[in-house]
Amino acid sequence: MSVLLVSLDATILNVALPSMQDDLGSSVSGLQWTLDAYTIVLASLLTLAGSTADRVGRRRVFQLGLVLFTAGSALCSLAPTLGWLVAFRVVQALGGCMLTPVAMAVLANTFTEPRARARAIGVWGGVVGISMAAGPILGGVLVESAGWRSVFWLNIPIGLAALALAALYVPESRAPRARRPDPVGQLLVITLLGSLTYAIIEAPGEGWTAPPIVVCLIAAAGALACFVPYENRRTEPLVDPRLFRGASFSGATATAVFSFAALGGFLFANTLYLQRELGLSALATGLHLLPMAVLSLICPPLSGRIVCSRGPRIPLLLAGAGITASGALAVLVTRSAHPSYILLSLAYALFGLGFGFVNAPITDTAVAGLPRAQAGVAAAVAATSRQVGSSLGIAVTGAAIAAGARPAPWWIITGCGLAVLLLAAVTARGSRHGAERAASVPKPIPAGGPT
Repeated sequence: MSVLLVSLDATILNVALPSMQDDLGSSVSGLQWTLDAYTIVLASLLTLAGSTADRVGRRRVFQLGLVLFTAGSALCSLAPTLGWLVAFRVVQALGGCMLTPVAMAVLANTFTEPRARARAIGVWGGVVGISMAAGPILGGVLVESAGWRSVFWLNIPIGLAALALAALYVPESRAPRARRPDPVGQLLVITLLGSLTYAIIEAPGEGWTAPPIVVCLIAAAGALACFVPYENRRTEPLVDPRLFRGASFSGATATAVFSFAALGGFLFANTLYLQRELGLSALATGLHLLPMAVLSLICPPLSGRIVCSRGPRIPLLLAGAGITASGALAVLVTRSAHPSYILLSLAYALFGLGFGFVNAPITDTAVAGLPRAQAGVAAAVAATSRQVGSSLGIAVTGAAIAAGARPAPWWIITGCGLAVLLLAAVTARGSRHGAERAASVPKPIPAGGPT
């Protein structure tokens, strides 16, 4: 139920963006902030939330996350202005960062028998797929019948039910030895992500040479320059930079960033395109996105089987090819004032196929070349990379839309697909031997997506 909250929120909210824009008088950059305020906070605090849960108790932190996410959803539905909506989205994110990684740890500690754990993980992944498939249509129905505020109402009964069930059935657990906090590293990560995203979102309106934009870019560069040497000196760093020396790990991290940048940009750009340019309703938008949603539901189990038998390279090549083809086809289709809906549906289906194949091999590739003890860290970094990619994808795509560059969003998605394709060819292990070696490493399910 917690992963349903987090996953459903993203897909439903995208469909509601145009209605939200009309009601609150928002600009395109304002719409970007309603999404990125959430993903930036989530990306910044995932690792901190996981380590805090290990220290003070996983059920306790999980329940606090449910309270914050549910309360944040209720506040979002009451937001009188865009500024308040963005602030309440931050409250949601503070709760969301405590849900996905902590729920993974709860599963791992509750289902200790391998077959039972595998079934539980299968349900987990299935819920993410269901939310991808149901989100656009459900969002369209809610927006059409009760307005954009209703997409937040849906979280309240689910959150309250999950909170009651957690109190009854989730056992408390802690790590035998919790990692020490890293407040300086955490502050540097927040500075890097927040300032970079602000610069990308606001630059089309203010100009790249405007003082606030220049200050943000300098702050982002400075935070990155300080982060690496500082983390190298710590015995228990927030993120160990030495992990990135391995080609497999670096490739998996970059693949997560590019693939989720494509997803964030795809949902944002297509929602505005279908409703603003083609004049479709929110429900019709959800129905048009159904080919993408269905393929995103069908492909992950097939991707997982291929990873187990042949290694991650084939699924990653299919993922890169699908995303690239989707973006290139969208460039051609959207040039016409009266596009072919058959070709548009094909573009959406290709994206769903590509994205459906990408999740399983990301974690597998990340941990394949690392020692067993570092598998959890690898999964946490891959999870954070997904959120970083999503926030940057929304920021860059929205900046292109705000600048009036009509085909640019689709070229950005195409470029992300090409990057995934290239990384798969260069860094992913493709042999059966490589897959068997990776299978010997315990791999927790990453936050933000099924495996």
